[in-house]
Amino acid sequence: MSDEPAQPKGPDLGAGLTFEDLQDGQPRLGHVGGEAVLLVRHGREGFTIGASCSHYGGPLAEGLVVGETVRCPWHHACFSLRTGEALRAPALKPVDAYQVAIEGGKAIVRGKEKRPGTVRPRARAAAAPRSVGIVGAGAAGNCVAEELRHLGYQGEITLVDADRDAPYDRPNLSKDYLAGSAPEDWMPLHPRAYYEEQAIELALGRRVAALDPARKALTFEDGTTRAFGAIVLATGAEPVRLKIPGENGLPVFYLRSLADSRAIVAAAQSARRAVVLGASFIGLEVAASLRARKVEVHVVAPDERPLARVLGTEAGDFVRRLHEEHGVVFHLGQTASGLEPGHVVTSSGERLDADLVVAGVGVRPAVALAQAAGLRVDDGIVVDSVLQTPAAGVFAIGDSARWPEPRSGGMARIEHWVLAQRQGQAVARTLAGVGGPFTDVPFFWSQHYDVSLNYVGYAPKHDRVVVDGSLEKHDASLRYFSGGKLLALASLFRDRESLETELAMEESAARQ
Repeated sequence: MSDEPAQPKGPDLGAGLTFEDLQDGQPRLGHVGGEAVLLVRHGREGFTIGASCSHYGGPLAEGLVVGETVRCPWHHACFSLRTGEALRAPALKPVDAYQVAIEGGKAIVRGKEKRPGTVRPRARAAAAPRSVGIVGAGAAGNCVAEELRHLGYQGEITLVDADRDAPYDRPNLSKDYLAGSAPEDWMPLHPRAYYEEQAIELALGRRVAALDPARKALTFEDGTTRAFGAIVLATGAEPVRLKIPGENGLPVFYLRSLADSRAIVAAAQSARRAVVLGASFIGLEVAASLRARKVEVHVVAPDERPLARVLGTEAGDFVRRLHEEHGVVFHLGQTASGLEPGHVVTSSGERLDADLVVAGVGVRPAVALAQAAGLRVDDGIVVDSVLQTPAAGVFAIGDSARWPEPRSGGMARIEHWVLAQRQGQAVARTLAGVGGPFTDVPFFWSQHYDVSLNYVGYAPKHDRVVVDGSLEKHDASLRYFSGGKLLALASLFRDRESLETELAMEESAARQ
């Protein structure tokens, strides 16, 4: 294998391209000074930014241009073409922006912008609270703090979490980190120095014991109390814990935190056989990651086929075959009825050899704090269209919140990382006085070996699934309808279609 660096693709944009040959809104991949960039014509202007998404390095030149923004094809992050700003999660960091000159009929890319500007609205100081206390430093809570600073909010921000490791990249707990392909130093969302630079107080390893919504005050387990101008509850969800007979049997691992993932990694190093209880997205991602570590995996689940409730029968059967091709053995229509040293006993009486047991049977919203405070709870903390509880100045977001989802026409609680982040960004805008109703289209992805399944929209119930393409060839989309209305789309390696569907759903909601 050659050690020579890869040659940059596309034309040298420093030499310029004929401006009239550029199609409006169509990215052109090229390079400047040896760095990959994309050039986009927008009307009579040209914009150039770095070509790789700052989230996981997705190819922005294959993304979708919407006005003066481009959306990443992999996980639907959004960047400003004018400034390189990361405008929508999951990307949290900007990409480089370059100067573009239109000279002699050519678009010529100059050097990087030394001080990129901002296209975000600025916080309205008169409308903003004096301080913001955020309970939960996961995806949602972190984005509240970060977006507030991006908007120019000058008040105090405190992120509180019992988890000493937060904030970190939670999706990777069951994906690359667990599989051994992502080192731990990739996990933090930012270095600790970032929070110091942004004057965001991290109150980690501290548990909130009580909430007073009227005073907007938090009481900690040590008895101290702090009041804030506004409080955001981003308490997330907690794994459903099983009660399986067999006190002297195998311990059961659950996966929610970085500490949990570390514990499974440590156990997997000496394990030859593992049993995963539950065929949820998390359970199957754990199965795939353990197979990457050469651990034999058996999956026990009560379902007839994995993920069928969300994805339908066709996709459920495909997911099962995909895992079976990688050596996973399924025991469906069964549950674990007992644990013995070295074995899991199933409801059918099978005794499965096991050195490691991981349960992934779902989560419940963490609502105890809100419920004890008298806030309305109904399968989550109930909030309005701006994600505020009935208590003024108290908001709830992420896995613990139940909010009015505009496209389905009902209340929803959705356990998606990207959605949680975007709700955090939306609440930050509201707190800064520049917000409005939360209407983002839900999006998530699930990784199984070398196959990534993207899902955009929300279809709690569907009566028809239309499959286009071939699941077996990893080139397919599935559209989920209810009463003739398209509610969601799942896709395999059809990133453009996924982005276009997301945009169409946004535009449809805007017209209503």
